[in-house]
Amino acid sequence: MSDNPSARLEALYFLKRVQLEHLERMERWIAAEEGRLAEIAARRPRAEPPAWVAERGIGARREPVAVLAGGCSMARGMLQPLTRQQAVEALTVHGIRPCELCRPERDLGVLD
Repeated sequence: MSDNPSARLEALYFLKRVQLEHLERMERWIAAEEGRLAEIAARRPRAEPPAWVAERGIGARREPVAVLAGGCSMARGMLQPLTRQQAVEALTVHGIRPCELCRPERDLGVLD
């Protein structure tokens, strides 16, 4: 750089413009890559919900409080996937209540 103060300032402003252009180009590349990844994710099929779930309570131990079908609209919050056998045992052995909306005991063959 020159000892001329205005020339040094002009050089610094030039460097700043070059760096800002590089930054803008990098931001366009990032946006394009994010768009590409979003398209890939949108084409990927959603994972199937588990066939049966246990809704867990909010206490320290978070004990199961209900058994639901995996696709039930009431299946929210703290959920634990269950196998068919675990769901049957939860209803019959452990006395966990079935969901009143999806009625999993019917599909599991565990009628009162």
